[in-house]
Amino acid sequence: MLDIAAALLDSLGAGRRLAVATVTTVDGSAPRALGTSMAVDDRGRVLGSISGGCVEGAVYQAAEGVLETGDAVLAEFGFTEGDAFAAGLSCGGRIEVFVHEIATGAVRGALDDRVVRELEATRDGRPAGIAIIVAGRAAGTMIAATAFATDVERAGLDLLTARRILHELTARVSSGLSGTLDIECDGEPLRVLFVVAATAPRMIIFGAVDFSAALANASSLLGYHVTVCDARPLFATPQRFPSADEVVVAWPSDYLRSTAIDSRTVICVLTHDEKFDIPLLDAALRLPVAFVGAMASRLTHERRLKALEEGGLGAVELDRLHSPIGLDLGGSTPQETAISILAEVIASRTGSGGEPLRSQTGPIHRTTSVRAARPL
Repeated sequence: MLDIAAALLDSLGAGRRLAVATVTTVDGSAPRALGTSMAVDDRGRVLGSISGGCVEGAVYQAAEGVLETGDAVLAEFGFTEGDAFAAGLSCGGRIEVFVHEIATGAVRGALDDRVVRELEATRDGRPAGIAIIVAGRAAGTMIAATAFATDVERAGLDLLTARRILHELTARVSSGLSGTLDIECDGEPLRVLFVVAATAPRMIIFGAVDFSAALANASSLLGYHVTVCDARPLFATPQRFPSADEVVVAWPSDYLRSTAIDSRTVICVLTHDEKFDIPLLDAALRLPVAFVGAMASRLTHERRLKALEEGGLGAVELDRLHSPIGLDLGGSTPQETAISILAEVIASRTGSGGEPLRSQTGPIHRTTSVRAARPL
């Protein structure tokens, strides 16, 4: 639901009833991530997509049925290659989708005000989370991250179960990870889908150069909050980096020590100046961030490693440095270099080797029980 929050709020504000279909399970080569949603309103309008076009027709029919009866449905598409193709999931995977009705006001499916506020928070770029019971007692119940355990009890759950759901939801909002959890409620199985939206991950680019402008453009397209930092005010201007969310004039290592980072932050050092690079990398490699990379020739890289080691960094910290930065794609322009850098960032996050898909076997889309809420 949160991935189409703005569209849902617009439709709800216009007085529409909607059936929302949310992916609860992904197996094999299914194209969309857990927590992805599609909605159909009471006039037949479609919002969002859950399979890149593969099974939208079947989901649309399920949504029409939910709007007619008000009864939530847990539907599965694909299992064997033949079944998947017949259902329209031509990639051969399997997805499970939970479809339920939502509305506002004193009508069937009316949303709790706290759930509406979670949708509004997502629309406004703030962290948010919703737990949806998709199987078992009170299927279709939605629980906001800001709810109290006593509110959850009213849905027919015991206090211990309510507290466990809220604790899990709070933790997942903090980590930015959606997922499902099977728990027991008074001896009965209960399946809960946790859908969360985090703030955009940060891409901090040091060095106001042409390569930085290209990297800022490409990073913005991937959903990063982009910062470009350089100590030279002549070069670090918003006009030179229009796609950056902020352009900062500051000594790089000082800025890095003072700015907010988290485990999703990506740091790319493109400065090519040792008076900036060495103290900056020394600080960056001590931080719990997702990725630290630096542009360099192999000779420059070896010289940097020696200086960083002499500065007190150990083998574990130095092994985190991606330098020379980027995957070997054979490109050379700033734009091609930006793609090379981001390819390594993605490969580092996913644990991929970056080999061509045609040289591999098995599912194309790797899935786990927990997926990130926003792409990195």
